[in-house]
Amino acid sequence: MYLLPAIDILDGRAVRLAKGDYNAVTVYNDKPELQAQLFEEDGADWIHVVDLDGAKSGNPDNIEVVRRILAATKLKVEVGGGVRSLEVADRLLDAGATRVILGTALVRDPDFAQAAIEKFGPDALVAGIDAKGGEVAVTGWTEGAGVAATELARRMAALGYEHVVYTDIARDGMQTGVDPAAYAAMAEAFDNPVIVSGGIATAADIRALAGIADSVEGVIAGRAIYEGTLTVADGVAACQGTLQLSDQLQEEEKPLTLEDLEG
Repeated sequence: MYLLPAIDILDGRAVRLAKGDYNAVTVYNDKPELQAQLFEEDGADWIHVVDLDGAKSGNPDNIEVVRRILAATKLKVEVGGGVRSLEVADRLLDAGATRVILGTALVRDPDFAQAAIEKFGPDALVAGIDAKGGEVAVTGWTEGAGVAATELARRMAALGYEHVVYTDIARDGMQTGVDPAAYAAMAEAFDNPVIVSGGIATAADIRALAGIADSVEGVIAGRAIYEGTLTVADGVAACQGTLQLSDQLQEEEKPLTLEDLEG
């Protein structure tokens, strides 16, 4: 597993949304490229970038901001939001992105999904599957697609996709912890490990994925890093299985006993 600190871009700034709500915005940095540099200095090798404006409009509204991030760091970058044409994907890859995330287009334009994998190959693409209650959400999480997340994962695997980011929208930005079973089910449907997104609050949440490590490629963390409940260094170490937890975190991770429940 590896950590992907998240940078969501809205109006040119690094922000986070609560549960994908564009009316619940917290701004963390006016200059996303400086935020990316901080992540790199703290030990990240990857970052996860989403153009929130593009996710709604279908246009690469913040492509110049993405270019600045790529120019300012040596990070491997996966980037998405509004990537609904081969031309936009091409521009992002030419700018230096390692992987491009396809989301809404996977549902609405299956021919595009197939053309993209044929043109760019599985190493350059990520299937971005975002779900509310198990149903795929599209257009910047504003609409339900009427398709089960696991079914879309099976379709993408059949086309040849090998990377998927699965976001539990109800947990995204809420720091409520992760649901390992949901990611294990997605990995089984996709027949490849998945990138976990949504709910990470502390290093203990990353360690909670250890039991399904074969089903997890990477872990995205956003608000927890910005608000200080998880450091990039600890997140990287937790993903690598080398983190030494504090006594408090060890206590939090202990399973409940009968005495705990009765007491």
